[in-house]
Amino acid sequence: MALAFDEFGRPFVIIKEQDQKVRLRGLDAQKANIASGMAVSRILRTSLGPKGMDKMLQSPDGDVTITNDGATILEKMDVDNQIAKLLVELSRSQDYEIGDGTTGVVVLAGALLEQSQKLLERGIHPIRVAEGYETASRIAVEHLEKISQKFDFGVNNIEPLVRTCMTTLSSKIVNRCKRSLAEIAVKAVMAVADLERRDVNLDLIKVEGKVGGKLEDTELIHGILVDKEMSHPQMPKQIEDAKIAILTCPFEPPKPKTKHKVDIDTVEKFQTLRKQEQQYFDVMVQKCKVGCRLLYEDVGATLVICQWGFDDEANHLLMHRNLPAVRWVGGVELELIAIATGGRIVPRFQELTPEKLGKAGLVREKAFGTTKDRMLYVEHCANSRAVTIFIRGGNKMIIEETKRSIHDALCVARNLIRNNSIVYGGGSAEISCSVCVEAAADKHPGVEQYAIRAFADALDSVPMALAENSGLQPIETLSSVKSQQIKENNHYCGIDCNDAGTNDMREQNVFETLIGKQQQIFLATQVVKMILKIDDVISPSEY
Repeated sequence: MALAFDEFGRPFVIIKEQDQKVRLRGLDAQKANIASGMAVSRILRTSLGPKGMDKMLQSPDGDVTITNDGATILEKMDVDNQIAKLLVELSRSQDYEIGDGTTGVVVLAGALLEQSQKLLERGIHPIRVAEGYETASRIAVEHLEKISQKFDFGVNNIEPLVRTCMTTLSSKIVNRCKRSLAEIAVKAVMAVADLERRDVNLDLIKVEGKVGGKLEDTELIHGILVDKEMSHPQMPKQIEDAKIAILTCPFEPPKPKTKHKVDIDTVEKFQTLRKQEQQYFDVMVQKCKVGCRLLYEDVGATLVICQWGFDDEANHLLMHRNLPAVRWVGGVELELIAIATGGRIVPRFQELTPEKLGKAGLVREKAFGTTKDRMLYVEHCANSRAVTIFIRGGNKMIIEETKRSIHDALCVARNLIRNNSIVYGGGSAEISCSVCVEAAADKHPGVEQYAIRAFADALDSVPMALAENSGLQPIETLSSVKSQQIKENNHYCGIDCNDAGTNDMREQNVFETLIGKQQQIFLATQVVKMILKIDDVISPSEY
């Protein structure tokens, strides 16, 4: 640790408790940071592409997660190093903004760090490397814009969207059902999309899962699925043309706020109290059922959905008054039911009016398997802009991984509705950008040209990882595809991971969204620039 000295030659302390701190400076700090970034990148490298391997992560509680989604792997890993945490946040920001490409962005950042290490060892200043990377990223993003293609889709022509979602799902554990799952995801997005504003509210799509059945049983419900059943077993299991009262007030007699004690010394007093309570319930049930008939002839609720519970007596009365009810429904589900049925959430019984009732064509209870598990389907709603994707699977881990895969597919479909430009996958876009960046490096006379060439080499690491994970010879495969691209001037040649017999990604229908690919390059470059600019690391020493 370097000490500072005053004018009399006496040393004095600059950093508090500096003898207890570890300090890395200059090139050592940069090399340590690059090494920790590359370590995280190597973990995800084997998960890239359709033949990528899955990771099994165990939490401190013993919960096991099996996934190959980059953001989930890094989220569940207990990362301690500060630079590694930057890469975790990089993957998370890609997930929040785009929803797909979380593994690729970390692999690209790791490759850029690896290339920058070679440049730093040659004595090139890290700021010049960072500037060169920034220039190269701009060239690559502009080139992606040039090689991208637009495609038209509509409510009746969703095939292009389905194909792009299939590319996303092909690298997941669910790839054997990728066609049906991609169709479900696209139909769900189209059901809630506002095509005039080119906007999609993914909160209107509920993803529900239940263990049992097989992956092929996954279905799209144009309505809401609630993991509840009718409150009384003798209530009707199917209600057509339901008028739904959505309540957030409890179905029970009012309780005084203060502490109280009731002394009952005779049978008559007890019967009076019970009668009073029963009368109170009766009024509540009548209010829901026929209280609205004073205004309109024969308008009343035929189903009550309540956020709170009600006791056995209320349940018994509801059953006898032929008013089916569902209790303990969560707040988020209530909101979705209200959106789907066009109803209003009513906080007090006094405010219940016919206009606030929701309408659904069919409400039915469905049992699953030999178990007593039942769920409630609210279908044929007045406003069908709230849908549910219901996932079935052999075990909990499959269902959780399918939920993550469906989320990625939903995000891809949403991105395509916002911006319908695509680039071709299989590493073809990266190889094309690499060739373009390499050619542009000759036009820069300064030291930055080394960094620009290094950026081109880093872009090659994505197709190389794809080839490696598919069991091909990485260097041989990459060089043959690259030479084919240059020779034929064909930007659509990529790595043939699926052994389809052709390198042309147009024939294999492998698409990726343009904004997703651009975001990967932007984010990876920004993080690498930030890491390269750190030249002093002061951390508390470990005892």
